[in-house]
Amino acid sequence: MTTNVKIIILFILCHLSINAQEILTKEEAVSSALENNYGVKIAKNAVSVADNNKSILNSDFLPTVSASAGANYYVDNTEAEFSDGRDDAVLNGAESSNYNASITVNYTIFDGLGRRYNYKRLKEQYQLSELQARETIENTILQLFSVYYNVAQLTDNLNALEETLNNTKDRLLRAEYQFEYGQNTKLEVLNAEVDINTDSINIINTKQDIKVAKRDLKLVLGESFSTDFNVETEVAFLLELQKDSLFEKAKSRNISLLQTDKNIAISKLDINSGKSNYLPTIDLYGSYGWNKNNNNAVALLAVSTNTGLSTGLSLSWDIFDGGSTVTTIRNAKLDLEAQKLQKERILLTIERDFNNAWDNYQNKLEIYNIQEKNIITAQNNFDRTEEKFKIGQVNSIEFRQAQVNLLNAELSRNQAKFSAKLSELEVLQISGELLNIKF
Repeated sequence: MTTNVKIIILFILCHLSINAQEILTKEEAVSSALENNYGVKIAKNAVSVADNNKSILNSDFLPTVSASAGANYYVDNTEAEFSDGRDDAVLNGAESSNYNASITVNYTIFDGLGRRYNYKRLKEQYQLSELQARETIENTILQLFSVYYNVAQLTDNLNALEETLNNTKDRLLRAEYQFEYGQNTKLEVLNAEVDINTDSINIINTKQDIKVAKRDLKLVLGESFSTDFNVETEVAFLLELQKDSLFEKAKSRNISLLQTDKNIAISKLDINSGKSNYLPTIDLYGSYGWNKNNNNAVALLAVSTNTGLSTGLSLSWDIFDGGSTVTTIRNAKLDLEAQKLQKERILLTIERDFNNAWDNYQNKLEIYNIQEKNIITAQNNFDRTEEKFKIGQVNSIEFRQAQVNLLNAELSRNQAKFSAKLSELEVLQISGELLNIKF
């Protein structure tokens, strides 16, 4: 291999290395968003808090243990008269002290089943927080693909614009040759230059739009890429989707509906928890204590030390609490009724939203298929016009019109493709299937 060949190969490899860009796949984008998106992180944090709250440590089922200790020091002036006939005594600055310590255990044996219902409520609240986190994740994924496909559409548009610019440059070169040899006028050259400027401006604007869209994508991903990246522009439609099957799933797996079911369960537990106030509370306590007294000289005992164990059982019962329990239960029942009405409303909303989303998806999918066919027609028209243009049977204006028609067809096809895919994802979200598909 000669030195010149080696230099050429090295130049090509360096050029490819400089221009190579990382491809951010859809799977990688989803994985990155689920791991780094700040909205998802906050939602996961809320789930962790609910997980802590449903622990047995937060249930009031465990006893409480407390310890206390104290020390007292006294300096008194004392005048003492003894009943046994001893001489009276006067003490100035008499010192005495007292020390004590104890440990106490309290446990509620029965509280009207309030703890039991509250503990169940915490578990239901945890499951509700998981559903809320799932809703955040679904919305984040839709937001992610809205931006991701925007980058993809702009990328496809840029490719079409660059191809158009290349064709216009070829036309300019041909016009310059023809003008040089006297086969056409300067007007053909000027028209080609104007069209090149127009195509170049469109490319500049599209590149700027891509930069902005990529920044939006980085924001959703929750991370910064130090190097530039491209995205996948191919999409695959789930053509096996069945309307009736998805609608049945929507009525059982829609995230809003699942959250309402949890709220209904929580409202039922609130009613039972309120009724527990009608019943008595039984507490058991036990205590072990130590007490030492250092008395002054006039006391009967100079030093006394006491240790002992005490235990007891107490019962308390609010026979009438001013009506607060009755009010709490009534409000809980009203809340339960409101949640049931909310569920009925959500079912109607789901039916409407699903039908709208499905029809919108089918409509956009049909438009995309028509645009695909339109590309073939526009390409054939451009190819034939280009052939006639080369042999002088059509002028530059007719050639430019065919070129613009092909470009507009490609831009419309790109928009239809990604719009249809986003509509498909909306159908899947409503049916509760968004997180079950392979991106």
